[in-house]
Amino acid sequence: MEKNITSKHHYFYAVGLSYKKADAEIRGKFNLDAAAKTRLLEQAKTEGIESLIVTSTCNRTEIYGFAEHPFQLIKLICENSQGSVEAFQKVGFVYKNQEAISHLFRVGTGLDSQILGDFEIIAQIKSSFAQSKAAGLANTFMERLVNAVIQASKKIKTDTEISSGATSVSFAAVQYIFKNVEDIGNKNILLFGTGKIGRNTCENLVKHTKNEHITLINRTKAKAEALAGKLNLIVKDYSELHLELQKADVVVVATGAQNPTVDKAILNLKKPLLILDLSIPKNVNQDVEEIEGVTLIHMDYLSQLTDETLENRKKHIPAAEAIIEEIKEEFITWTKGRKFAPTINALKAKLNAIKTSELDFQSKKISNFNEEQAEIISNRIIQKITTHFANHLKDDDTMVDESIEWIEKVFKIGVTTK
Repeated sequence: MEKNITSKHHYFYAVGLSYKKADAEIRGKFNLDAAAKTRLLEQAKTEGIESLIVTSTCNRTEIYGFAEHPFQLIKLICENSQGSVEAFQKVGFVYKNQEAISHLFRVGTGLDSQILGDFEIIAQIKSSFAQSKAAGLANTFMERLVNAVIQASKKIKTDTEISSGATSVSFAAVQYIFKNVEDIGNKNILLFGTGKIGRNTCENLVKHTKNEHITLINRTKAKAEALAGKLNLIVKDYSELHLELQKADVVVVATGAQNPTVDKAILNLKKPLLILDLSIPKNVNQDVEEIEGVTLIHMDYLSQLTDETLENRKKHIPAAEAIIEEIKEEFITWTKGRKFAPTINALKAKLNAIKTSELDFQSKKISNFNEEQAEIISNRIIQKITTHFANHLKDDDTMVDESIEWIEKVFKIGVTTK
C-alpha cells in the first residue's frame, strides 16, 4: 500500500510528547506559551518549513507538519521551551505519514485525551491552525486535514455518547472536594489564577455548592474582575495572597507561572488546608506537604480518577473509531487523487494532441471523412483510457510514485508539481 505523503520531498510528521509517557514536571518543561509558539512559527519559516501547526496544552506539546527529517520539528520544540533533546528522546514520539494522520484524528476527537472523550483539544487545534495560516504556514493539505479532523470530532460528538456525563479534570477536582471536604457550602474557597481548568473548576463549584465565600486572586486584577463579574466572586489584590491563604479551607491554584507560586514559606496555617494544583508546570511547591494539616493534590492524580462515566464512555470507542476511519479514508483518497491528478491531466492532454494530429491526417487522406463522428469516438476512447489509469492509481495496492514515473516516461509527459 502507498504510504508516502510528501510535499517538496518533505514527509508529514507528528512529533511531541504527552501525558502517556511524560509526567507533569517534564510536560511543564516542554510547555509552549503564546510567545513561544509565535517564536517557533517564525523560526520554522526561516528554516524552510512549509506547513505546520503547534499545540501545547497541560497534557501535550505536539507539532504536526512537513519536514525532511523529524529532528527539524523536535528541534523547534526544544529550542522554544525549557525541554532538551535528551529528555525528548526518553518520552517523545515520532509518527510519519499515515500514522501521523491517524494520530491527529485520535487527538482531535478526544480518543487520545487523558480523559476519554474530552473535546476541549479540538478548539486548541482550530486555534493553532488559524495561527499557522495567519503566519503563512498552512498549505492546502493541512487545511483539508484539519477540516477533516473537525468534521470527525463533530460527528463523534453528535452520533455517539463518548462525551456523555461530566468527566474532566475540573469536574474530577470538584468531585474530590465534595468527597473530602465536609459542609463545602460554608467553607472558604480561594481560586488563585485564571487558568482554563481553574476557571472551569470554579464555575462547577459555584454551580454545585451555592458557596458565597469564593475569593479570586490573579496577578492581573482586570482578568480576575472579568471572571468574578460572571460568577459573582470576591476579588482580592495579589498582595493579599498570603492573608487569604490563611483564611482558606480549599485553595485551587491555576496560574500560568513557570515556577511555583505557593510554597511552605507563605503558609501560616491554623487549620487544615486542601490545595489542588491544576497548573502545568506545577505551581505549588511539594514542600507544603511538610506542614501538618496540608493536603496537596495535583491534576495528574485527578486525571487518574476513573468512575462509572468513564467506563460507559469506553463502550462508544468502536463507534467513534468507525467514524474516524470513514472520514480519514475520504481524506486519504483526496490526497492520492491530488497527487496523481496532474499526471492524469497531462496524459489526457497528450492523448488529445495525438487525436488532433491523427484526425487532421485522416481528414486529408480519406474523402467524405466524418470528422464529427471520429471526434466523438476518439474522446470516448481517451476518457476510457484515462479512467483505467486513474483507477489503477487509486488502488490501495498501487505504488503511486513508481506508477506516475512509469506513465510519464512511457508517454513522454513532464508534470510540474507544486
